[in-house]
Amino acid sequence: SLKKPVLFIIGVSLSGGMLPDDSNYTLLEVLENRISIISTMHQLLSEKPLLREAARKNGVQIIDLRKPKPIDQLHFWSGDIFKVRAAKIAVLGMDCAIGKRTTARFITELCRPEGIRTEMIYTGQTGWLQGYKHGFIFDATLNDFVSGELEHAVVECDRQSSPDLILIEGQSGLRNPSGPCGSEIIASANVKGVILQHAPFRKYYEDLEHLNCLMPDVKDEIELIRMYGAQTLAVTLNEEGGTREELTDYRQRLSQQLLLPVVCPLHEGTTALLPFIRRFISQQHQQKD
Repeated sequence: SLKKPVLFIIGVSLSGGMLPDDSNYTLLEVLENRISIISTMHQLLSEKPLLREAARKNGVQIIDLRKPKPIDQLHFWSGDIFKVRAAKIAVLGMDCAIGKRTTARFITELCRPEGIRTEMIYTGQTGWLQGYKHGFIFDATLNDFVSGELEHAVVECDRQSSPDLILIEGQSGLRNPSGPCGSEIIASANVKGVILQHAPFRKYYEDLEHLNCLMPDVKDEIELIRMYGAQTLAVTLNEEGGTREELTDYRQRLSQQLLLPVVCPLHEGTTALLPFIRRFISQQHQQKD
């Protein structure tokens, strides 16, 4: 027989982080059936009196993953990042919703069976939901504490899990005008290696097509990463908007232009990246010795 569910997860991502008002009827029904709610929205459902009272009456919880931590639980950047022993690679993207976390997960699952102790730092609510041990929710953190919370997550990971490699999940894109992210990861986490996720058939930034906000050229993005002090180790491709043949042709041309490995994680996996990751880890450890 089927077991009654105990959790209702709101996993949609809506612009502005607000649910439509008519969703209250569904949420009340969930709570009245004694099912707790986990919400990934910016809107704090636990602070809506109608829902809060229904949760209390039925003995269940409303858990807002994006509820900011109390100030006394947040960390300022301290410089402890320079004591981290593990090599660090940031999986950054040209844009949001482009596959950064998925690629980071593929690389984690590639490295562990090969004897490379690997951990991923989540920076979004989905990583928390997927059960990663180390991280924080970037866009639910007061701006003054983003660098410190990032540093704290990496330092804690290094001390508690003793990995050879720490992968840091990127957010949005370095130059996405609605949320430019990535510089904090490179600078505050002292990252020297980047794997860049790119969607070659996406012309405009996600949801900014009506503003004619064009995506930058991938070569320019790699140069910007270099100016921040990090090396792009490889480019990984999101296949949306193109055929398999178009993607294969683009991958070959881009690899020749950049003189870098370029892979399509969903179609090919990430095995081709393993020797480059091993070399980077070795270089990083040699520099620390």
